[in-house]
Amino acid sequence: MHENFKELFEPESIAIIGASHDPKKIGHTILRNLVDGGYKGRVYPVNPSGGEILGKQVYTSIGEIEEEVDVVSLAIPARFCLDAVKECAANGVKYLQVVSSGFSEVGNHKEEREIVRIARESGMRVLGPNIFGMYSSKISMNLTFSASEIKPGGVAILTQSGALGIALIGRTAVDNMGLSTIVSTGNKSDLDEADLLEYLSDHDDTKVILMYIEGIKNGRKLLPVLKKTSLKKPVIVIKSGRSERGARAAASHTGSLAGLDAIFDSVIKQCGALRAENLEEAFNWCRFLSFSPEPSGRHTVIVTNGGGIGVLATDACEKYNIELFDDQSVLKEYFEDATPSFGSTRNPIDITGGAMADDYRAALTAPVDCPDIDSTLTLYCETAVFDSDNLVPMVRTTYEKHIEAQKPVAYAIVGGESVEKAIGQLNQENLPVFRDVEPAVSCMGALYRFTEFKNRARVETKTPAINMDEINAIIDKAIADGRSFLLANEAQDVMKVSGIQVPGSHIAKNLNSAVEAAESIGYPVVMKVVSRDIIHKSDAGGLALDLQSREEVIEAYEAIMKNCRAYDPDAHITGIEVTEMVTSGLEMVVGAIKDPAFGPVVMCGLGGIYVEVMKDVAFRSYPLNEEEARRMIREIRSHPLLFGVRGEKKKDIEGLVDTILKLGAILSSCDRITDIEINPIVVYEESAGLKALDVRILLKNSKED
Repeated sequence: MHENFKELFEPESIAIIGASHDPKKIGHTILRNLVDGGYKGRVYPVNPSGGEILGKQVYTSIGEIEEEVDVVSLAIPARFCLDAVKECAANGVKYLQVVSSGFSEVGNHKEEREIVRIARESGMRVLGPNIFGMYSSKISMNLTFSASEIKPGGVAILTQSGALGIALIGRTAVDNMGLSTIVSTGNKSDLDEADLLEYLSDHDDTKVILMYIEGIKNGRKLLPVLKKTSLKKPVIVIKSGRSERGARAAASHTGSLAGLDAIFDSVIKQCGALRAENLEEAFNWCRFLSFSPEPSGRHTVIVTNGGGIGVLATDACEKYNIELFDDQSVLKEYFEDATPSFGSTRNPIDITGGAMADDYRAALTAPVDCPDIDSTLTLYCETAVFDSDNLVPMVRTTYEKHIEAQKPVAYAIVGGESVEKAIGQLNQENLPVFRDVEPAVSCMGALYRFTEFKNRARVETKTPAINMDEINAIIDKAIADGRSFLLANEAQDVMKVSGIQVPGSHIAKNLNSAVEAAESIGYPVVMKVVSRDIIHKSDAGGLALDLQSREEVIEAYEAIMKNCRAYDPDAHITGIEVTEMVTSGLEMVVGAIKDPAFGPVVMCGLGGIYVEVMKDVAFRSYPLNEEEARRMIREIRSHPLLFGVRGEKKKDIEGLVDTILKLGAILSSCDRITDIEINPIVVYEESAGLKALDVRILLKNSKED
């Protein structure tokens, strides 16, 4: 690969194959945008008819160009592309942008793969096919067929959708948001977001990166680059498609809960990227994060002239995890002079509806001067007494003071025609002014998430030591038996090998053996059917709990055998597992799956019989360190149960973290395992540990190999 893809973003020479004499054709538009955009490098239009277009000599083929060509833009019908690609490869072209459509997006995978094969043999890299091109402000290169002029600035956009990308160019012009680059990734046959981020990560002109993604082909390649980039600058992501993953849903809770979107959302958060819900939010974040300084701490203050809007902002701060500063003695000291006696110096600071521009200036000087305040949310409701002509100067002046002090500030201004006019003027100056509270607070929340990830202590990832030889021996027996899963006792053995505590148990082949096992283990006991043909034991009536005596064991054994024979007369029953009845504790679920895009992924959540109903789970890509596993656990809505509620003691969180990491290590070390799930794993108090009750391990179907 060419180092850091610089020659793709900053080529010294460009050829356009398909440059047309017809102004209505895409090839002509690309050439016109390149020439009119101010590109200073060498430009070679290519068209078999020759002649001249826009004052440029036209070459009949790429082979006719004597100089080295860095980038070729291919804008010809798909049926002619293969021959053109061969010619580019033969002439040492470094990068190929295939604007042409008609490939994998319409089912033509064969020719798309052939383009990449030919390119790779010559060392050429391919962007596309099915793209609108790319723009780079550094060299004034507009190699797109966009109809809008592109304003230079600090935002980079990577978009999988061509039509949406062109629309985004128009939107940036309306919003006065300048671009450092915009790249259409299209079908991502070769180059993808991970490759492009390699360049943008160290690109000084790029302050914020916005990615629109429809699908991820190679998540394991993307994640480390995304994490590296997010440590340097904000990466904002919009992803369409929230469909459920259906594979193995019937056999694994982890599989059914691991919707593609759920995993995507978790792993990009793990990498520090900021996911926006919609384009409006994404653009707001881009503009705000492009110009805002990073806060030095978490203390935020709200300054408002209305109680109602202040309450709305307070609610939004809780939603976006923004910490409001509550030291009343400090707030009174700094805000008392700017607040009337009938106002409030409690956060939100209410300077009342009678506030004038000078009152706002005084109130907004306080957070700049106060060392305990790190950021400010300023709210304004239009009033009859406010000197509206001074609204714009007030915002401009107070914003400049915050920027000089390196403290972020956002404004929510609500009102009529004069307020709308002020907002329009201030937005043209790229000041963070919004028409509502929610977007202002949302932007501040995004800034805090980026800053916290960037400043987070980097903890080394350690892989737990697992005896994979013993685990592989267990799997060998299952595969030799023609099974794509481990039996309950085999799965329990995997847990024992891994150092995960399980209840005492014994597989009984007959009734007498079951009674002897129960007597040996001690009452109460649990009995479960062991069968390669029965995965969900409770559905088949193959489970009996809290058996207190010899008589109950006999009765349960006979009932389980009868139920399972009725459920599946052809089922092969290995025996009945007799297990100690563990004492009650907090039932959790821990799992690990191999995601098609991101590889090994671990899961933790509230477990038991309601796991699929509550869906209170969180995911992370493996490997991960202990601290990331703890953050994952804290994302679960019910996580306070682990820390002790209503007088209960704190649970063994560290044991849960250890189990999560061990499942990830097993899965990542064994290609033959696709899913591991413990549901429930009963978590006790810190001193009492935990126990894995029901373990399911699914194997890769050998027929898929």
